[in-house]
Formats: sequence, structure tokens, C-alpha cells
Amino acid sequence: MTRTVVNRVLLGVVGAVLLAAGVLVLAGGLDLYRRLGVHPPHWWPLTSPDQPVVSGRSRGRWVASAWWWPTVIGGLAVLVAGTAWWLVAQLRRTGLSSIAVPTPGASGLRLRVGARALEEAMEDGTVELPEVERAGVRLVRAPGHPRLRGAVRLRPGGDPAALVEHFEDGPRADACGSLRLAELPAELRIRVLQAASAEARHGRGRRGRRRPRVE
Repeated sequence: MTRTVVNRVLLGVVGAVLLAAGVLVLAGGLDLYRRLGVHPPHWWPLTSPDQPVVSGRSRGRWVASAWWWPTVIGGLAVLVAGTAWWLVAQLRRTGLSSIAVPTPGASGLRLRVGARALEEAMEDGTVELPEVERAGVRLVRAPGHPRLRGAVRLRPGGDPAALVEHFEDGPRADACGSLRLAELPAELRIRVLQAASAEARHGRGRRGRRRPRVE
């Protein structure tokens, strides 16, 4: 599961919970049940403006139990740890915005190439192979040098070995030469589509083509 999917699921769940809680508080605070003639069940929370969010009986029901406080503290600790992990994951960027290019013949000159421009050039070079349906390339951070991550979809009957050779001798070699890098490690994920899947994707592709997602 990708970071984008996790973020959307978390935001959707949190948003639904907050929306439901807000509707309950608003309905009770404005006394909408009485005004609209609605009679909620006896266990329904916040049915009137004078009702507290948590009743005294509910607050004191489990306090005397030995497991209460360890459970509360443990649950809050897990919540804080999970929130901190999510925040750190958002702040940590694996992608590159630009790459420095060595200029040995011009001292004092600092040259940088936009990462997205290089990624698009490598994607265009990869899709030149007739069997490639879609290609996505991303430059990510790595100790000492950038690293490539690619995702390629081949049409039915496509040859992954030929694609790897084409990628090594073409886009990857061109990128190494342009950036004057001795090496540029790459991780390439290849998927060969089945005939039925390709036909379905071809029908959807008429509405717009998208690159494969690369994390």
C-alpha cells in the first residue's frame, strides 16, 4: 500500500469520525431533537443542551477497575506514537527536486538539473520500445548518489529482457552521461499485461493516459 493510499484512508476515516462527532454535538447543542420532534434511544449521546458529553456514571464506571488506567495510558501512547510516525513519514521526502552536475572545466560554476525534467526524458526514452505501454521513472535519494526507481507496463507478449537491455543502454546510460555520474543504481519493476487486461486498459486509456505510480 502506497503512502498516498494510506494518507487518503486515514484522512477519510478521521474526517468521517470528526464529522459524525460534530453533527452529534451540533444536534444536541441546538436542541434539534426536541425542535424536530425526534426521540432518539435512551443510550444516544448529547440529546439536549444540558447533557454533558460524558455522564458522571460513565466517568466513574471503570475508574475503580485495575485495568482502566493502564489501558487508557497505553491507548494514548499508541495514538501519540502513531501520529508521530505519520508526521515523520510526511516530512520525509524520498524524491529529488534537482541534481547537481559536476563542472570540472569551469571553477565556481554550479549547475543543477531539474529532477522532473530528467525523469520525463527517461520516461520518453523508455516508451520508445514498441512493446512498452506505459512507463514511470522517479529519482530518489540514496547515500552518496541518486537512485532510479522505474515502473514499466509491457503489452501482452512483451520481452522483459529486451526492455532491461534497452533501458540500460538507452535512458540509464544517457542519464549517467548527462549527469556525469560513474554509476546510477536503478530498480525497475516490470509488469507484462495479459490480453484481457490490456483490452480493458486500452478502453479506459481513451479517456486519458497516466503513468504507472512509482514510489
